[in-house]
Amino acid sequence: MTDALSRLLAERDWLMADGATGTTLFNMGLSSGEAPEFWNADEPDKIRALYRGSVEAGSDIFLTNSFGGNASRLRLHEAQDRVHELNRLAGALAREVADAAGRPVVVAGSVGPTGEIMEPMGPLSYTRAVEIFHEQAEGLKEGGVDLLWVETISAPDEYRAAAEAAKLAGMPWCGTMSFDTAGRTMMGMTSAGLAELVEKLPHKPLAFGANCGVGASDLLRTVLGFAAAGTEWPIIAKGNAGIPKYVDGHIHYDGTPELMADYAVLARDCGATIIGGCCGTTPEHLQAMRAALETRPRGPRPSLDEITDRLGGFSSASDGTGDGEGPTRAPRRRRRG
Repeated sequence: MTDALSRLLAERDWLMADGATGTTLFNMGLSSGEAPEFWNADEPDKIRALYRGSVEAGSDIFLTNSFGGNASRLRLHEAQDRVHELNRLAGALAREVADAAGRPVVVAGSVGPTGEIMEPMGPLSYTRAVEIFHEQAEGLKEGGVDLLWVETISAPDEYRAAAEAAKLAGMPWCGTMSFDTAGRTMMGMTSAGLAELVEKLPHKPLAFGANCGVGASDLLRTVLGFAAAGTEWPIIAKGNAGIPKYVDGHIHYDGTPELMADYAVLARDCGATIIGGCCGTTPEHLQAMRAALETRPRGPRPSLDEITDRLGGFSSASDGTGDGEGPTRAPRRRRRG
């Protein structure tokens, strides 16, 4: 037990992760279409402020500003030769903030999808995917991250490639998928399928789970799916702050701090150990989530009706498993909050 996350997991029965990187950076002035990773070099004080916001709100784990920092995505900005530099800076700025926190805080190097479709449906080979992820991992490692945090993955082969890259870099890792298509990922993976995949990986993650997706209710239904699979690995829940809506030319998430506080407690009671937010989740949401996790007693595993009563209805009738019981028959209800 030499890595920072495992030490915290051994001491605590839940940990709080961070919120939304993109939402916060757009609020700081990032332009649409601009690569956030450029700010690691051009606006380091804003990236420090991004990280401090999560730490000061109570996060035990926060992600680096490197979600799109792989060669495939940076090529869209003619910056594919800056992968190592931008990831190293993302990690170094995060390390600086974490070391000044005055308490143990885990720096997780964010690794998003390549943005390409894997073979045979698309042009990206497994070997090339490993190379892309490994290059990014080495930059984050040099910057001083504690582990890699693979997130928003849809394809099982891309998840496997990221796991192999973490092994090549000699790094512990966590990995989440986005279940945003009627309870499945865009490439058809179910919650049970991910739990099974994790068990078969040669280099297993320290924790796995779900992030982003549609809304908090859908994400918790996926967490219940992980728990039902009987996994012994810590489960990650990083749900969006409500449902996105287009307001005055901007995407706005309608989840209040109060709703996200309910979500955090429900996530814990559903079986999640690492609980955070994704799109739309601000430090204000995180503060409410932390307070709820610290003050509300642990309860029994909630039913699907309890989840929809408190967080709003599911976006689809199916949880993606094809099982006619339970989640597939849950009613859709009006959102509250």
